[in-house]
Amino acid sequence: MKLFTFKGGAHPNEGKALSENCRIRALDLQGEFVFPMSQHIGAPAKPVVAPGDRVLAGQKLGEAGGFISADVISSVSGTVKAVEPRMQVSGFPVMSVVVENDGLYETVPGIGEKRDYHALSKEEIRNIVREAGIVGLGGAGFPTAVKLMPKNDEGIDWFIANGSECEPFLTSDYRMLMEEAERIIGGLEICLQLFPHAKGVIAIEDNKPEAIAHVQELLGDREDIRVAALKTKYPEGGERQLINAVTGRYINSGMLPADAGCIVDNVATLAAIYDAVAESTPLMEKVITITGDAVTEPANVKVRLGASYQAVLEACGGLRVRARKMICGGPMMGQALFETDCPVTKPSSALCAFAHDEVAENPTTPCIRCGRCVEACPEFLVPPMMVKAATHDDLAGFEKLNGMECMECGTCSYVCPARRPLTQIFKQARKMVMADRKVKAAEQKQREAHEAAAKLEAEQKKAADQAAEKE
Repeated sequence: MKLFTFKGGAHPNEGKALSENCRIRALDLQGEFVFPMSQHIGAPAKPVVAPGDRVLAGQKLGEAGGFISADVISSVSGTVKAVEPRMQVSGFPVMSVVVENDGLYETVPGIGEKRDYHALSKEEIRNIVREAGIVGLGGAGFPTAVKLMPKNDEGIDWFIANGSECEPFLTSDYRMLMEEAERIIGGLEICLQLFPHAKGVIAIEDNKPEAIAHVQELLGDREDIRVAALKTKYPEGGERQLINAVTGRYINSGMLPADAGCIVDNVATLAAIYDAVAESTPLMEKVITITGDAVTEPANVKVRLGASYQAVLEACGGLRVRARKMICGGPMMGQALFETDCPVTKPSSALCAFAHDEVAENPTTPCIRCGRCVEACPEFLVPPMMVKAATHDDLAGFEKLNGMECMECGTCSYVCPARRPLTQIFKQARKMVMADRKVKAAEQKQREAHEAAAKLEAEQKKAADQAAEKE
């Protein structure tokens, strides 16, 4: 079997054995559900309910705040307790709608009704996806309806279903491929209706042979959709790396996948598209992994959005030992949590709890110039030079070294024997560059406004002088 891959990358401890054989189980959680208005890239949604309102599962709580934005849908029925800022996994409060779950799960009319998606137009499909509040469920959170509207439908050659799940310890996508592959394939079929020249590819790393075999069996001899087996390597699931591995094409930070004739969606996103278009069900729940050596019962669970991570963890038996580190997401690109009393959101993928913190337990030492970070970087960057520029506040130098191409995957930090926090340094430098660009753009805009005003004033003065001469 031919294996697809990319240059660079690393092979961190997979850790998937803890939960890969745990079948998906649905959790019925009670109490307070919190729905942040910003669960996606782009403008926050605008609350459309008020305290005291009774809401139903499937009802819109927040309306998209712009073109790049997404609706927020209630996953439970109950009463709105508050519309106020609530703490998120980022550690910052975000405007949220808080609903007290009444346990009845009454839905808005029409939820679950089957639709013949083959009879739908492109516009109807895109509108349904938009109204369902679907965003990228692999972690990025980009509004899916926007992704499905490239400049030229005819120019899309590939639609790639990202089932690589290269992040260590995560197994939710794998379990979906094993248990709910029909929904994933159905979602891909729906998306292919939008792009007449596109071929469908379901990309799966070769450390999931059962999933590869299962999906291939379901596809049979189909020519419009095939499976691409990927060499197991991190970050194989990165959008740029995945496109390069499957198609041989390259994109950079200044390009969209559509510029290379590709669209990439996570397998969970495609399942959500199928639910919305074929089953009239908006995005209200998702499968996440609860894992780590500190967790009593590692599991893959289907959770209603808005549930508390703490409630989900308790449903999995809680912690068997004190956790030295808890991460929302995986250990490579996830975010460290300082508390679990925050809600599961659309981009959520996992909660990892570890009894040891390898980063804290291994002190940082000076760079030994071994070059491992250069060899491993999937973006062909030179981390030692970037670190020098970043730590000396040389933002121009950081940009000249293509520092803005860094995707913050954490590969360089992982392979560094000196345990230097390379990714964190680059993340901060990128933020500073973007802030500096905003300041310069604002200054440029102000200069242009002053120049326009001065030009107008001069024209008015000239016109007045000419009028005076004629008199």
